[in-house]
Amino acid sequence: MKWKQLPLGPLQTNCYLRWNEHKECIIIDPGGEGERLIRLLEENSIKPKAILLTHAHFDHIGAVDDVRDKYEIPLYIHEKEADWLLDPALNGSQRFNIGEHLKMKPAEKILVDEKELVIGDFYFHIFKTPGHSPGSLSYYDPKEGIVFAGDTLFSGSIGRTDLPGGNHQQLLDSIHDTLLTLPEETLVLSGHGEATTIEREMDGNPFLNGF
Repeated sequence: MKWKQLPLGPLQTNCYLRWNEHKECIIIDPGGEGERLIRLLEENSIKPKAILLTHAHFDHIGAVDDVRDKYEIPLYIHEKEADWLLDPALNGSQRFNIGEHLKMKPAEKILVDEKELVIGDFYFHIFKTPGHSPGSLSYYDPKEGIVFAGDTLFSGSIGRTDLPGGNHQQLLDSIHDTLLTLPEETLVLSGHGEATTIEREMDGNPFLNGF
């Protein structure tokens, strides 16, 4: 399988495309610029199967409805942030004045206690990694050795916790108790910035001193 990082939207949030040999794909965090994203999919004859959200802040959801309307595919989100899709005050689009208050359609798939997710050929371990937001999820593909970590862990940094529902200690616990237990060679694909590895963050992330 292959993946592509595509920065989109007002904060250039990393959207990820994960596709197989049949050119079926999973879209993770389509943060904006729906027309551009759809054009890329069409030009490469890639067929989306579903959208996965690591969390529901405005910069991760901006193109959700554009893609769903085009391809009639389901959206997956954790139950604690299902309402955020519908509420600009919760998803942050009202607070940060991005030019529009985002109100999306409800998600088709609400994740509660699932520990794994299978969509066609695609398999993920689902990890609850709250702290940046209460419903933050990380999607781990053990076969390929990659984890889509959203805004939980970055190269050399960690997610902010000063937004509604954020909790600094909870974020550190999520990183320590979940992400840092993955194999050190695991590739971490974050919501912003460059890819990193678990080993690199264990050794050099200044926010994780003592772990």
